[in-house]
Amino acid sequence: MHTVLSIAGSDSSGGAGIQADLKTITCLGEYGMTVITALTAQNTTGVQSVEAVSVQMVKAQMDSVFQDIQPEAVKLGMIATPDIMEAICGKLKEYQAEHIVVDPVMVATSGSNLMENRTVRTLKERLIPMADIITPNISEAEVLSGISISGKEDMEEAAKRISEYCTGAVLIKGGHLTETADDLLYLNNRITWISGKRYDNENTHGTGCTLSSAIATFLAKGNGMEESVRRAKEYVAGAIAANLNLGNGRGPLQHNYLLSYRK
Repeated sequence: MHTVLSIAGSDSSGGAGIQADLKTITCLGEYGMTVITALTAQNTTGVQSVEAVSVQMVKAQMDSVFQDIQPEAVKLGMIATPDIMEAICGKLKEYQAEHIVVDPVMVATSGSNLMENRTVRTLKERLIPMADIITPNISEAEVLSGISISGKEDMEEAAKRISEYCTGAVLIKGGHLTETADDLLYLNNRITWISGKRYDNENTHGTGCTLSSAIATFLAKGNGMEESVRRAKEYVAGAIAANLNLGNGRGPLQHNYLLSYRK
């Protein structure tokens, strides 16, 4: 069994963050571990409260994981403060972490801001250069590239600009932009469009978390980067197509749609 570490915030409603990551890793057949960076009170309608975990506790969690069960891949999601991000970068370097997947979580699906503005600079200068792949959505790619994105040509330009300080791959998710769900993968100075079908289901809470943790899981299994992205995208599409409908807002995905079980 392969091992995957999620470093992210906790979602009390279970649809995103640490909870979505653990569900994804488990449903894809591997072993998930966690470092919790923040507690959130949230549900399908929005984020009601966020409380960051102390830097000391984040470091202690990382030491506990890496000193016992070495992760074969690491997924990073919500990181609330620059001090926590600096601490995480130091530990990733100390333990020579591999297959680092960064989901630059700045805004929740509901529209709530999850990252302090001053943290973005640390993200760009410290964490992203360590990543094997980053997975921004359109809004996040605009912040990271400094340009507005209104079409596929803009996505391509944004990926090129982000690649100037990201040595790994860049996956810009285009689901919020067009009638399709096509994503742009910029890998080794080459643009690859990965097509996707848009499903008639507005319950997409935790989609980004699920995709990034799925990519990390497939990397841990030994797949190459492009293959990991394609397989992760296929898994997410199935979880959306399952049409789970929970809550009063944008509900979660059905992470276990691949599993068969008896009632």
